[in-house]
Amino acid sequence: MAMAGRSGGGPTSDINITPYIDILLVLLIIFMVIQPTTQYDLEARVPQKLPEDMPENVIVKSDAIVVSIASTGALRINQDAVTLQQLGARLFDIYSARANKNMFIQGDADLAFEEVVRVIDIAKGAGVGDIGLMTEE
Repeated sequence: MAMAGRSGGGPTSDINITPYIDILLVLLIIFMVIQPTTQYDLEARVPQKLPEDMPENVIVKSDAIVVSIASTGALRINQDAVTLQQLGARLFDIYSARANKNMFIQGDADLAFEEVVRVIDIAKGAGVGDIGLMTEE
């Protein structure tokens, strides 16, 4: 009731909230429509097993680069010991001449994931393409 009488004699006015609800619904629809539909995530490829009918005398050539991280933080590229400061330069030297830009990281079970992420960051800066995480089995 917009013009209800008061005991004091003058008319009173109430706020009409219907236009505010209409604006709210329009904004809700706009935000639902402009929500991005593309999802950003990291690609994950699952390793494939070797076929069981493969002859035993076949030699599988592996030119994989494995960076191992010990629980103490010691790093190794395949079997060569390297420090964290040397890691970027060594990986850049290795991957600058290679067509295969894949690398694997093998970390100790007691290692904090922060150390693995640090190595991934250095490797990406050195030009490594795909990085795989190796688990203990």
